[in-house]
Parts: sequence; structure tokens; C-alpha cells
Amino acid sequence: MGDAKEAGAEGPPAGAAARGGLSLLSQGESEESSAPGSALFLGGNEVKSRAVVKYSSAPPRTAFARLEEKTDLKLPPANWLRESAKLGPAGTTILGNSKKSKPFSSFGMAYDFIDSVGNDVDVVSDSENIKKLLKIPYSKSHVSMAVHRIGRTLLLDELDIQELFMRSSQTGDWTWLKEFYQRLIDQKWQRKKKSKEHWYQKAILSKFLYYSINGDGAAQPVSSTTEQQESSSSDQTNDSEGASWPAPFEMPSSVSEDPSASSQGLKNDFVRNILWTFEDIHMLVGSNMPIFGGGRYPAVSLRLRDNNKPINVLTGIDYWLDNLICNVPELVMCFHVNGIVQKYEMIKTEEIPNLENSNFSTKVIKDIAQNILSFLKSNCTKEGHTYWLFKASGSDIVKLYDLTTLCEETEDKYQNPFTMPVAILLYKVACNMMVKKNQNKKHYGTIRTLLLNCLKLLDKSRHPQIIASANYMLSELFQLDEPKKEENSESPLNENSDESYSEEEEEMPDSDENGSYSTSSDPSDDSKAVAIIKSVGELSVPEKYKSIHQIRPSCAFPVCHDTEERCRLVLSYVLEGLKSVDSSIKKESDLPAADPSTPIPLKYEDESTRGGPEGLEKQMALFLDKMGSLQKGNYSSQSGMIPGSWQHKMKLQLILKSSKAYYILSDAAMSLQKYGRALRYIKLALQSHDTYCCLCTNMLSEVLLFLSQYLTLCGDIQLMLAQNANNRAAHLEEFHYQTKEDQEILHSLHRESSCQGFAWATDLSTDLESQLSVSCKCYEAANEILQFSDLKSQNPEHYVQVLKRMGNIRNEIGVFYMNQAAALQSERVVSKSVSAAEQQLWKKSFSCFEKGIHNFESIEDATNAALLLCNTGRLMRICAQAHCGAGDEFKREFSPEEGLYYNKAIDYYLKALRSLGTRDIHPAVWDSVNWELSTTYFTMATLQQDYAPLSRKAQEQIEKEVSEAMMKSLKYCDVDSVSARQPLCQYRAATIHHRLASMYHSCLRNQVGDEHLRKQHRVLADLHYSKAAKLFQLLKDAPCELLRVQLERVAFAEFQMTSQNSNVGKLKTLSGALDIMVRTEHAFQLIQKELVEEFGQPKSSDAAAAADASPSLNREEVMKLLSIFESRLSFLLLQSIKLLSSTKKKTSNNIEDDTVLKTNKHIYSQLLRATANKTATLLERINVIVHLLGQLAAGSAASSSAIQ
Repeated sequence: MGDAKEAGAEGPPAGAAARGGLSLLSQGESEESSAPGSALFLGGNEVKSRAVVKYSSAPPRTAFARLEEKTDLKLPPANWLRESAKLGPAGTTILGNSKKSKPFSSFGMAYDFIDSVGNDVDVVSDSENIKKLLKIPYSKSHVSMAVHRIGRTLLLDELDIQELFMRSSQTGDWTWLKEFYQRLIDQKWQRKKKSKEHWYQKAILSKFLYYSINGDGAAQPVSSTTEQQESSSSDQTNDSEGASWPAPFEMPSSVSEDPSASSQGLKNDFVRNILWTFEDIHMLVGSNMPIFGGGRYPAVSLRLRDNNKPINVLTGIDYWLDNLICNVPELVMCFHVNGIVQKYEMIKTEEIPNLENSNFSTKVIKDIAQNILSFLKSNCTKEGHTYWLFKASGSDIVKLYDLTTLCEETEDKYQNPFTMPVAILLYKVACNMMVKKNQNKKHYGTIRTLLLNCLKLLDKSRHPQIIASANYMLSELFQLDEPKKEENSESPLNENSDESYSEEEEEMPDSDENGSYSTSSDPSDDSKAVAIIKSVGELSVPEKYKSIHQIRPSCAFPVCHDTEERCRLVLSYVLEGLKSVDSSIKKESDLPAADPSTPIPLKYEDESTRGGPEGLEKQMALFLDKMGSLQKGNYSSQSGMIPGSWQHKMKLQLILKSSKAYYILSDAAMSLQKYGRALRYIKLALQSHDTYCCLCTNMLSEVLLFLSQYLTLCGDIQLMLAQNANNRAAHLEEFHYQTKEDQEILHSLHRESSCQGFAWATDLSTDLESQLSVSCKCYEAANEILQFSDLKSQNPEHYVQVLKRMGNIRNEIGVFYMNQAAALQSERVVSKSVSAAEQQLWKKSFSCFEKGIHNFESIEDATNAALLLCNTGRLMRICAQAHCGAGDEFKREFSPEEGLYYNKAIDYYLKALRSLGTRDIHPAVWDSVNWELSTTYFTMATLQQDYAPLSRKAQEQIEKEVSEAMMKSLKYCDVDSVSARQPLCQYRAATIHHRLASMYHSCLRNQVGDEHLRKQHRVLADLHYSKAAKLFQLLKDAPCELLRVQLERVAFAEFQMTSQNSNVGKLKTLSGALDIMVRTEHAFQLIQKELVEEFGQPKSSDAAAAADASPSLNREEVMKLLSIFESRLSFLLLQSIKLLSSTKKKTSNNIEDDTVLKTNKHIYSQLLRATANKTATLLERINVIVHLLGQLAAGSAASSSAIQ
């Protein structure tokens, strides 16, 4: 029965391979029109089947020619094995070749339909292999197939053991498998030759099909010798089928050189590629079955049957499955006897399962398909491994072996010829998914696993391009430009993805749970098998092998907990890629391999030889020249890479990736305030970029933007290092530390370039000025790069940031030079001239401020421009102060140079206010500028008042200028707004009023003549004294100033009294002066409080207490003011007593005057006794004054009430 069944099963030439080498890409034919799908109802059981032709190289269908009865099929037709327009270019191979499909046929299809692999399709295979699997329970013939897993897809290929072992006998390959086969499966293996009957059946089938397309039905006999030659050549072709197996160590060079190229033996040789959905199983199937038109349906399949042999179950299943797969609704059967045509019969596809002698259940076929798929999915779990599904001829046991594991035990994994095609397919599927990676990041885990499994299979020395490319793709999976992305709980990278699976998953063949695989009668037989089907009959039981293993167990994309971890992963892949590229470049003068234990020597230069900022200027000029040459596409590689070669392109991509990773690492270190580490990383980023520049023939604007960003960050780091000089040792240690990985990457960079292009930017200097200068040059270089192309307008945000940083660093340098000038000024011995060094520092500082202001104004940053204008104003004040020190202190006058610089300072402060416009823009800056402006006016007025330039100007003019300056200072001194600066403003305003009052008081004393002017001065002096007293009273920390103002007011009253003649007028003035004295009580109370607090301090901290008290209370000044106060109070009381006494004599009794006189006498006597006590302490004296002032106030109140 076996021979008959096999003859029937192999009748149609559906397994014939196309010699024409047709592929999806070269053919370019449209999909063959077919029904979108069909649900066929067969034998009462519904079986869902849908077939969609994805590709066809067949010509339009032609109607078959019905042969005349008695046509002799043993005679070849005239067109036999010849090309025909009706057949298309593949016609001769479709109908006339006895050669089977190649062992890598599923890979050819997978390459062409890469979108389907790993995701949508469960199985990719030749239709003959599908049919063979589904016939296992019915057939005694052997089954031998290679199974590979790619994602959720299984690739099935025939594994012809006979061919393999014939090859092993000739070449010595596969000996381990031959020994294993002979030991465990078939001890007496020998090659089985096919019978003459087999070749006879094939020959008449071929002739029958050619007759059917010829159309004339006339036989054109050919000589018997020709026929014998055809037959013998056909036999030879079959015997030499081993040639279709590539040698394990001789993979075509096209694969290793270009991953995208299909190698010989990996082509899609099928006439049709069909997406066949059988129930819930999705299969990509290759078929070469000839399809004709005619009959009741637009498509029929032709079959030739021997009338003497009935159709059996195997043949029926064969015909039924072929028609289902190709969506052919009808079968045309031609019967013959000994090659002589007898009759034709037409059968519908759904009727085939019910034919006489060929009855079978379609439901059972469906169960077999589902069980086999579940069995394979449950056990073929390791991606990249070659599994062998084997059933011996006549046996009921089906076994699954892991050939990769068996092969590895022989210590030569490359003896497996499937290794390379599997690796290429893994790579291609990953590539295809990478193209779509932005659409769905849930695929990242899948892509990573595919690539890691691909890398496991490849020999580093033989396939450097694929290894380099795979490592680059692995590095691309990590999004460097999205820091902190992993912290987002909604990120797809953190989710368990259904699309991903683990390459490290262990298979778990537990016999109790899986119920089918495991022990058999022969334990030695089972020890090597992954799984076993004990009896083929089990395959017919519904859901017997329901898979408990997912083909894609959930696996999250590796979560990087921080930026550094993510970048380090990227760099590890980049390094592997670089190693792969470098190993493929052969050059006699190749650099020696880097010794991991020996650090790469770094070039250091002495600060003096580099020449500080001047040396920087030269290096910057060289850098800009280089950038200019990059625009022209100069190329200079030291390793001898050919521009445009895969090594050149790949190394460029890897180097660019490394520079990005180092940039992100640097940025992360910067945010952690690890500035030494940040500088080391940005140095590596710039070294990578320098190498990229040396290799690049056409600089992309995107890459120039990266460089601008790197230099900007480098400038930031240098600035922070300058501002954190106190931790320099730790920064130095971090900067000089290098990992082995960094050293190896740097070694690869040194193969192409000296990596010194940015050395000027990345040196860790110990000199503050040098660090600031380097930072500035980094920003300037970043800005220059933006000017090279249209980057400025394309990246406005980055451009604004660069200009802001340039403005900021110029401010920093300006302040640095300004502070140096101030330090020089404070150290300078009083001399008549300003030193040249100071003037040089002023010029440098002014130049920096001016450039910074221009930077901020160009981006309309009014606030920062105002701050720099404010700093320029401060510089002008320092210049003014430098000129005030010249000359003798006693003869000192306010010089014209001082006036000039103070006026310049005022101009800059006013510009700053104009820049801001209103206080709303930035209240803090607005208030600060106003304060500085007020201070400048105040300082200038004070100097003019204290050191009046009487040699150049008249007293009146000076007084007028002082008055104007003081009033302007008051204008910009905000005493009303509540802020931290409010007490300062109040003190300033009080001081201004005090000074103005003193000035008018002085004018009044020294002025003779113009009575109107004297009166005006008297009014102004009184007004300003009054305002000064009010403001000082608001302050808690200015009692001495308040006391002084009040004493001056008393002196002013005394001066007025001297010009009065009447006793009444004098008494009124004296009364007013005593009232002022009473109002000083507040000042004495403040002093009293401070002295009490001071004396209340513990003894052990006397020194500390004195130190604390000294800034707030000047005891010497208090004593001095107290003595003056006592003498003036004594004088006023005495004058009051005298005047009241003389008045009393002249007038009648006056109760009010009597009360006042009595009070004043009493207070005066107490005051005399107190002042006579020379042993009294300061606190005791003040207590007495406070007591007396209280009495004086009470006396005044009593007299007032008496009047009422």
C-alpha cells in the first residue's frame, strides 16, 4: 500500500522548484486575482479556509486542452520541456523538472514577506511540507523536517537525511548527526534509490501536462535515444540534489558583505506565495501547482491517474489540500491505462473527501493541523536553534530534536548549514521592525531579542558587517534624546509587551502537564529528544496537544533605572560594533591592539606653553578653519577606510551614536554637580565628534547642530568648574578616571584621528581666568557653527540659549576683571596716577560687558541686558573711585574724572531702566537698578559736599549740584514699598534729608545779605531736619543718627535765637528746642535697650558679646553725643530759667510760667548733680536722661492742660 500511496501522493509536481530564479523583487508581477477567501462545507463538517495570493509569477491562465481518447502519453509532445508564451518564463520548470524544493525554501519566502514573519503568520513553508505533516496519521512514510522559530512564526523545511549523509560520506560534514542517527534511529542506514516506476510516472505526468497546454492533441514522437537521455539526465539531477545544500563553512560572500542581498539557495523559487488561513492557523505557503482555466469555474487543477489503481486516502488529502491552498474550486482527472488516455472526470473540491476509497474527515485534518502546530510551538522555544522533526518510515512515533544543542556538543556550531540563513532572517525581521519602530515602541523588546539571537549565531570574523549593523540597531533601541522617559509609568518600554519574548527562556518539558512528550519504550532513544509524540493516532484527538507555552512569553524591554545605565548599554553595543568594523579593515600599519590594563596616555601641556587666552585664540582660529573645510567635504582617515564602503558608513553611525551617548552622560553628570565627570564625558563626546568630522565626506546640518550642543554643554561645565574651585581635587580625580570600555572606544577613534581637534575646549585648567576664557570660547564656537549653515533659523531655541550663555559668560568674565581691578585699587598705595594694569583690566571688563549687552539685546532679553548695563555702571563707579584716591587727603577735591565716571555710571543705570521699561517686567531687577542709581547720585553728591571743588566752582554752584544730585537720589530711593531693602531705603532717605538740612544750616550760618535766600534756606533746613527725624524714628537700629539730627535741630534753634531780640520770641524758640530734646527720648530708649541686652550677656561670652554689640552700637559715639546732649540740655534749661525769671518780675503772676519754671529748675538741678558724678556708667547716665526727659515731657503736658 505504501508504494501506491506514495505514487499517488507525489503525483502532482507541486514540489517542483523554479529554475528561473524568480523572486518577488525581480518579477514585479501583480497578485494573481483570486477569491478573497472561502468557507467550504465538506462532508457535513465546516472547515474554514481562506487563501489570498500574495505573489504570482504565473502567466494568465489558459484553458487546458482535453486530449483525444487513445492519446499515447509515452510519446513526448513537440513542445516538451520547451519554453512557451502560455507558460511564461518559468514554464519549463513548472511542468518539467523533477527536482524538489530547496532546503531553504521557507527562508526565501520569509525574506520576501518579512512583514509577516515573527508577527502575523504561524507557519512559513512549502505546500508539500504542509501536506506531509497533515498526512502523518495516515502515512507510514518517514517525515524529516527542520523547524526554526522567528518570533511567533515557525519556518518548516524538508531535511533530506539521505542527501545529508551522502554529503557526509563525501566531505566529512555532519558526521556527528550521521553517527547519532545510526546509533539511535536506524543502525543499518543505507541510501534508498527510487524505483523505475517512480521515474516512469513522473515522465508521463510531465508529457501529459505539456500535451494539455499544446492544444493540438497530436503526439510528436521523439527518438527513443532522446527519451533515454532525458530519463537519465533526470535521474542524475535527482542524485545530485545534494548540491542545493550550501557548505557549512562556505557561505556565499554576498551574505557576509551585504545583509540585504539574498544568497544563492535562499531565493523564493515558488510560482505562487499564498497566505492561507486554515481555521485559526495563518500560513505563508509556497506552491508550484499548475492551474488551468476552463470548465464551470475559472480555475481547475489537472491530475493524471492510472485507471487500474483506485484513488486512496493519501492521494485524496493531497488533491484536497492543494486545491484549498490555491483556492481552486474544481479538479479535472484524466484516467489512463499504460499511458493511453481513457477518459476525463470533473470533481468539485468539496466532494474530494467523499470519493470512493478516499473517504476522510476534514474535521480530523483540522485537528491534526492544530495539534501539530501546538506541539511545535510548545517545544520549539529557542530562537535561532534548528529543531529536527523526525518520524521513521513505518513508525508511529514522532520525535523532535534540538540539532543546535546536539551540534554544540561537537564543539563546532557552524556545521549546521541553517545557522547563517536563520541569523540573516533574524537580522532582516529586526531591520524591518526597526523601520516601523517609531509607530509602536512595544516592539522594542522583540527587536532586541531578535538581534541578540542573531549575534549569538554569527562568527565575528566572518560576518563583521551584520554584527556591526546589529549592534548599531541595538544601540538605536535606547532613546538617548528622551532622558527620564523610563520614569513615566505609561511608557511602553516598561510594559510587559505581548510582542516581545525572552531569548533566555528555558523550555519546560514536564511530562505530567504536557501529557504527551517524554518517556517511551527505549529510554536511550528519548534522552536526546526535546519532545515525543508517542503515537501518530493522538494527533487526530481534538486539542490533544493544546499549547500551554506561549510562543511569545511576556518580556519587558530592559528598564534602565537611570540615564547612565541606559547610555552605558548603548556604548557597550557601540563598542562591539566598532570592534567588528575595525577587525574587517586590514592595513599593514594597523595600530596595535589596546591593552585593557594599560591606560591610553593623555597629552598634557604646561599652562605657560599654551599661552592662556592668547593660545586659545589661535586654537579657535584653527578650529574654525577646520569647520570651514568640513563644509567642502575633506576626508582624512588614518586607517585607510574607503569612503562609501560599508565600514565607512557604519563607523560613522557608530561614532555619532557614541558621541550622543557621552553627551547625555555628561549632561546627567552635570545635573548631579559632578563637574569633573561631566568634563570627561563631554571630552569623549567631542573626541568622537572630531573623529566623525575626519571621516565625514558630507557634513549634515543635524550633526553640526549636535556639535553646537556639545560645545554649549562644555562651556557650561567649564563655567561651573570655575565657580566651584574649592572642590578642584575631587573634580580632577573624576576627570582622569577612565573605564576599560571608554579606553577601547577611544582606541577605535584613534585609528581614524588624533582626536585633538577639541583639546582646547576640554582641558581641566587650574586657573580661573583660563577656565572662564575656555567657557566663553566654547559658546563662541557653538555660535559660529550655527552661522555656517541655516541652523540659526532652523533651531531658534538653541540659538537663543547659546546667545544667553555667551552674554552670561561675558558678564562673568567682565565681573572677574572688574573685581581684579578693585583688588588692585585697594592694594595700591595712595599715588597721583592710576596704574596701567588697572586701566587694562577696566578695558577688558568693559569690552566683555559691551559684548554681553549686545548678545542679550540681539535676542531681546531686556532683563539680562539691564543687569549687564548695571554691572557696567558699577565698573564706571570703580573707575571713579580709582581717581578719588589721588592727591593729599587734606587738599582733596572732587575731581572732573570722578564726575565724568559717575555721570557715565548714571547713564548706564538709566539705560538699564529704559531697557526694562516698567517695574512689572522684573520687579527685583528694577528695584536693584533703582537702588544702584540712587546710590550713585548719593555718592557723587556726598563727595561733592565733603570734598567741594572750590578751586573750580563757586560755592553756590556746588550747593546747587549737591542739592540736585541728592533729590535725584531721593527720587530713585523707594521708601514706601515693603521689601527687604525698605530699611536701607529709609536710612538712605533720612541721611539725604539730614545732609541737605546740614547744608542749608551751614549756608544760613555763613550767608550774609540776601534776606529772601536766607529765609528760603531756613525753611528748607527746617523741612529736611523734620523729614530726617521722622525717617530715623522708623528705624530701630539708628538711634545715634536720630540723636545727631535732633541735636543739630537744637543747634539750629539756638542759632535762630541769637538773631532774636524779644524775650517772648526767645522763650518760644527755647520751648521748641526743649520739645525737640523731649522727642530724643525714643533714641535714648533704643540705646538703653541695647546696653541692657549687652550687659545681660553671660560672662564667658563677653568677647563675643562685645563683638556682636560693636557693629550696632558705637559706645564712643554715644558717649560723645551724650556729653553734647547733656551740655545743650543744661544750656537750654538755664536760658529758660533766666528768661522765665526775668519775665516773671516784669509781669503779674502767670500760673503757666510758674509751673514751667518750677519744673525746669527741678530738672536742671538733677541734671547738674548727675553730670557732676564722674563715676556714673554710660547706662546710668542714660537712665538719668530718660528719667529727666520724661519729667520734662510731663511738665510740658501739665502746662498745656493748665492753659486749657
